[in-house]
Amino acid sequence: MGISTADRNVLRELAKEVAEIASLPVHKEKAELWRRLNQLEPVRPLVWINEIPWHEMNVDDELTCRAADRWARGQEAHLRMLLYQWRHMPGDMIVSDYFTSPLAIRSTGLGISEDVEVVRTDPASGVVSRRFHRQIVEPQDVEKIKMPQVTHDEKATEASYARTCEVFGDIMPVRKVGRKGNWFAPWDELIRWWGVQEAMMDLALRPQMVNDVMTRLMDAYVHELDQWEELNLLTLNNDNTRVGSGGYAYTDELPGEPYDPSHVRTKNMWGSATAQIFSEVSPQMHWEFATRHEMRWLTRWGLTYYGCCEPLDKKMDVLRRIPNLRKISMSRWIDPVRAAAELEDKYVFSFKPSPAILAEDNWRPQQARKELRDVLQKALGCRIEIIMKDISTVRYKPQRLWEWSRIAMEEAESFA
Repeated sequence: MGISTADRNVLRELAKEVAEIASLPVHKEKAELWRRLNQLEPVRPLVWINEIPWHEMNVDDELTCRAADRWARGQEAHLRMLLYQWRHMPGDMIVSDYFTSPLAIRSTGLGISEDVEVVRTDPASGVVSRRFHRQIVEPQDVEKIKMPQVTHDEKATEASYARTCEVFGDIMPVRKVGRKGNWFAPWDELIRWWGVQEAMMDLALRPQMVNDVMTRLMDAYVHELDQWEELNLLTLNNDNTRVGSGGYAYTDELPGEPYDPSHVRTKNMWGSATAQIFSEVSPQMHWEFATRHEMRWLTRWGLTYYGCCEPLDKKMDVLRRIPNLRKISMSRWIDPVRAAAELEDKYVFSFKPSPAILAEDNWRPQQARKELRDVLQKALGCRIEIIMKDISTVRYKPQRLWEWSRIAMEEAESFA
């Protein structure tokens, strides 16, 4: 499918800017810092911003798309966001020296999806409130979860690759990319089908049913994973790919051995898991109804990341049972002193500052600095990444996030 000359020119001008940035030596320097962090070597805290409310961020038309073609517009939006972040809030971000063309991977899915009512406070935002209609009610409802069937549309892959090469190929190389970042949160899915309160109650009232459903769901996920591997749809992710809910995945420990460059296996890659809804569940129940099942997934990967928003500083006895665990999410609700004592220099302390500071009526940069410094001081000796994420709003004042990025880098440098 061709695109207009005007759309092509828009994309190429943006791509040239990206290529110029990607050629800067600072990216190799940053990659080395991320490698050292992920291999638990002493290094300053590293900073990255993700999950940005892009609908609130446009300044001087930097994010305004001009292409008409749907594919071109998607490419343009991505390039504009990349350039915008580099200009205003880069932290320790790394810009790839190639463009990607994704494999056309299809899946029949799990046979069940959320039935939900949505309430919005901002029609432009993807952050909404949900009321789920239950679909997992009785033990026999486990049969609603089906085994996914994966296919690769090679013709579509080649067509997409050819188009991407035609537009960008003389500016930077184009690479075909398969499954690379694999977010894995089975309980995020379950509560959408089960209901939050109902699922939590059933941990105590119907534990066998909960375990049966989790077993079935894990069967489905592992079946899909097997197909990704068998169909050669995986791509190494020990680079500037996000791992779990944290930062970049650079490491020399992967792909490891055995490794066949023509057929990547899960053992050559990072994996992750999380059970965010288990924030107030005891460590024993966390193991029984989440991690014990997730081990079927986690043990498949070379290295792993665990957690997201759930506070995990009280659950390290559970997490230490994961044999290949390297990075652990430390959300806003942890006790930093306890977390530092538990992690020491044995795991990456993936710290998640509260994004609420960006949503207040009045922006308080000194308070943002104080909150960062407090945790960094209490976690001295740990291997730390600072990940600002889950940013629902900056109150349409993007400069707040720009300044937060600058403050975070200053604090990280001060703890070098």
